[in-house]
Amino acid sequence: MTVFTIGYEGLDIDVFMLLLAEHSIETVVDIRELPLSRKPGFSKKALSSALNLSGFEYVHMVDLGCPKPVRDRYREDGNWKRYTEGFLKYLEKQEVAIAELSDRVNSSNCALLCYEADFNFCHRSMVANAVREYCGVQVEHIKATDAKKVSPASLRLVFA
Repeated sequence: MTVFTIGYEGLDIDVFMLLLAEHSIETVVDIRELPLSRKPGFSKKALSSALNLSGFEYVHMVDLGCPKPVRDRYREDGNWKRYTEGFLKYLEKQEVAIAELSDRVNSSNCALLCYEADFNFCHRSMVANAVREYCGVQVEHIKATDAKKVSPASLRLVFA
């Protein structure tokens, strides 16, 4: 089994959905603490609706989002090492959520969703690693460059 991750930064909703389909994703697990976005289609209600209409399951796991104090400190100081330490300390207390996510990953092809394009600078890579440690799955990061050329015809084929 594999747990996938994806960031929607730089993607529009059509390319995002195409990437999910190309990787045979069944369930999108939104691990943003607050699933709001100024980017059209990526706030919780709109995203959940679009995914469900296209045959994907949407799950929001608020306990796996980065807590506001850790995010705020990173905005202030830009210190990635401190952010990582703060989030990992928080994540250590989320055993129930990691177990629940691990069960889901073992029963569905899941992608962990957050905003950042670069998984190296996003908490989703730390969550994916925690799932790997918990249940031994592989981790694969879906990148925007993975998208094949998107045309209206290819979208009709994917979402028909």
